[in-house]
Amino acid sequence: MASQHTPADDIVYDLVSIQYHALKGGELHDRYVKDAEEHRDVVDFLEQVRDEDARRAVRCHELLGQLTKSGIG
Repeated sequence: MASQHTPADDIVYDLVSIQYHALKGGELHDRYVKDAEEHRDVVDFLEQVRDEDARRAVRCHELLGQLTKSGIG
């Protein structure tokens, strides 16, 4: 028998999804910065986005740790 789906499953899935996309975006930032290297304002913006994605991924990791430690998910 399959186990029942719970709202906690959604929370964990959502956080993993957000973390995945933040990390995946991080892989692309170097390419974007290279494409924009002659436009300092664009490079600054892209670096800001990269930093925000990194913080988002770390925060998801922290929340996932808290949820799984407390038995949710």
